[in-house]
Amino acid sequence: MPDSGPLGSSPPEQRPTPPTAVPDTPAPAVPDLPRTPTASGFLAALHPPVTIPDPPPPPTPATAVRDTSDTTAAGSALQRILSGPTGLGTTSLALAGRYEPPLPDPESPAPAPPAAGRSVPGLYHHPVPEPDPSRVEEVSRRIKRWAEDEVQLYPEEWEGQFDGFSVGRYMVVCHPDAPTVDHLMLATRLMVAENAVDDCYCEDHGGSPVGLGGRLLLAHTALDHFHTTAEYAPAWQESLTSDAPRRAYRSAMDYFVRAATPSQADRYRHDMARLHMGYLAEAAWAQTGHVPEVWEYLAMRQFNNFRPCPTITDTVGGYELPADLHSRPDMQRVIALAGNATTIVNDLYSYTKELDGPGRHLNLPVVIAERERLSQRDAYLKAVEVHNELQRAFEAAAADLAEACPLPSVLRFLRGVAAWVDGNHDWHRTNTYRYSLPDFW
Repeated sequence: MPDSGPLGSSPPEQRPTPPTAVPDTPAPAVPDLPRTPTASGFLAALHPPVTIPDPPPPPTPATAVRDTSDTTAAGSALQRILSGPTGLGTTSLALAGRYEPPLPDPESPAPAPPAAGRSVPGLYHHPVPEPDPSRVEEVSRRIKRWAEDEVQLYPEEWEGQFDGFSVGRYMVVCHPDAPTVDHLMLATRLMVAENAVDDCYCEDHGGSPVGLGGRLLLAHTALDHFHTTAEYAPAWQESLTSDAPRRAYRSAMDYFVRAATPSQADRYRHDMARLHMGYLAEAAWAQTGHVPEVWEYLAMRQFNNFRPCPTITDTVGGYELPADLHSRPDMQRVIALAGNATTIVNDLYSYTKELDGPGRHLNLPVVIAERERLSQRDAYLKAVEVHNELQRAFEAAAADLAEACPLPSVLRFLRGVAAWVDGNHDWHRTNTYRYSLPDFW
């Protein structure tokens, strides 16, 4: 799994009981969000298909936000995606305004400077605007209340690590088109739940490769429900409250399915199954002491990666990319490349953190160093090059798809995935609580 840790602000007056002591209680009532339009309704709202011409070059303020230090044809084409579609009925789909700094108000205080943090030198990326601080604060407040009060996610001694994860900033910067904080919370709960599973089952907080398959399978039933006989169903229901990861999965998914369409929910379940399969491959290598070939490691990372996060960008945005469009091979390539590139970002920023941990933790620089007999420095720099090639491939694939299928829902989804890719890098860059860069330059 991408490096993770307990994911949140001040403790409540009464601390939650440790995970194992939580009583079996029914899942809390989940308020309904406005449901995403169905595929047929969404497409019907577009009227007959419209050929959408390329918009004019975006204005200077918008392009200034994107990194122009390494311009490529793919990057220029992706700029057109970010500026949004044009034509009748597409005004509300544009995201360019969210990438433009607001006009200054002479009576308002000066905007806060960009958050601290240093980018990996030579890493191809795009800077993003600072996320709305009020949204960050509210998401941070709500997610901590959910973690403590609804799912009893962590014991008191983990609170600092939860706060240091800065998940509020993470989700706000990754989803600039989320219409409300309620929509942002859909992604935030799922992110926190995914990391709880990774920590408690796989890595830092009691995780182990031994027996991982059984733990993951039972946790997955909180996402993809077990359908069984009346005799055995109560035992399964009780199991969903038996540990923090399963409580988190169940609650987060309950919120998600109330806002998502059935196809969006099933898409997410599918991508989580991919993620769990990636966990198992890494665990098998850990048990046998196997260091994979570089291509094998990258194949594992295509499954053990961030893919479930950008694939729900339409649900968080309050619309639906219809299933037939999401399943197109060229769309699947875009999503896969986005997940692959963002996961190598994690490998690079978490490198020193993982080296300082116990045992050997596989990441791309470590695998390159061993398999290609390179120094740590040269292996790390080659991993930067691998990321850059993946990032450019993602941008080229997104630009090609936008040209081949310029439907507003496709263009908006591509912009959402691109925003997630950029926001993911920004969170890694600015999270100095968790990450520091090696001294290779």
